[in-house]
Amino acid sequence: MPQGRPETVPDDGLTTRQRRKSPVLAVHTGIGKGKSTAAFGMALRAWNVGWPIAVFQFVKSPKWRVGEEAAFRALGRAHDESGTGAPVTWHKMGEGWSWLARPGDERDHAAEAAEGWAQVKRDLAVQRYGFYVLDEFTYPMHWGWVDTADVVETLRARPGSQHVVITGRYAAPPLLELADLVTEMGKVKHPMDAGRKGQAGIEW
Repeated sequence: MPQGRPETVPDDGLTTRQRRKSPVLAVHTGIGKGKSTAAFGMALRAWNVGWPIAVFQFVKSPKWRVGEEAAFRALGRAHDESGTGAPVTWHKMGEGWSWLARPGDERDHAAEAAEGWAQVKRDLAVQRYGFYVLDEFTYPMHWGWVDTADVVETLRARPGSQHVVITGRYAAPPLLELADLVTEMGKVKHPMDAGRKGQAGIEW
């Protein structure tokens, strides 16, 4: 008998085609490295099948230029120039969000996080994108800047087939319960534990 995961078919009346088009909510959490990297890997697949992509980075500094940002901006330009793939929109809280005026020296990180989530809600309501990466979004919820119950209810009620992946440590139990896919990244070893520094091509 073949080994592996048994095939289970829920008694929900849906066809295979309908199940293949079900919107997915994924959460990548845990203390290990690779949560955002895995999310951007999913986004690459989304780009390849032509789903418009939105990335919201909720914690990164405006000075922190991750390699994925440069790559996805290039993919977005490729779409604009040749129609290949899909459009890509990239927002960073550290830059004050792209739709707001630049903040002054005094930053209100909690207010900025709330505004970022408000924009995600607006986009979900009108089905603006097919795939959302809410990078390090667990932290604003953990810190009380964004209401977890509102996040859970909004994601539960999102229309259409919008796929969402959320990354970060300390994912709230109600979010994990709602999610269709939960991956917990564990840490066995990390080079920084031995005093090594982060490096281009590995950490960013």
